[in-house]
Amino acid sequence: MKILFVCTGNSARSQMAEGLARHFRISDEVRSAGTAPKGINPHAIMAMDEIGIDISAQQSKPLTPELISWADVVITLCGDARDSCPVLPSGKKHVHWGFDDPAAVEGEAEVVRAAFRRVRDEIGATLSEHARFL
Repeated sequence: MKILFVCTGNSARSQMAEGLARHFRISDEVRSAGTAPKGINPHAIMAMDEIGIDISAQQSKPLTPELISWADVVITLCGDARDSCPVLPSGKKHVHWGFDDPAAVEGEAEVVRAAFRRVRDEIGATLSEHARFL
């Protein structure tokens, strides 16, 4: 099964989901993309590194018709991505799991890091809980 995770910036949520899905071996074919990609967030790399998952080589990519065509399942991780995701071709499954955007959190460094950890853990729990249904 080919899984494509989509969020707006492809900088945090979808990048962490891609790394977690590989780590949990949910699928060997996992990618992520953004409706408006802006580069991977260093806090996402840090949050994943804390649990032993290296996503530093992943890159932020735009959502393209080719990626949609490649995927069996498209999982949107934010309302903006869900709302702007193009209509999927027949045979493609769309799942929506909404998570807060940790990149939008402002404040002290520890507050920002805590937001990334929380969202990372929420994505991991959701993947563990729903993997068998994909």
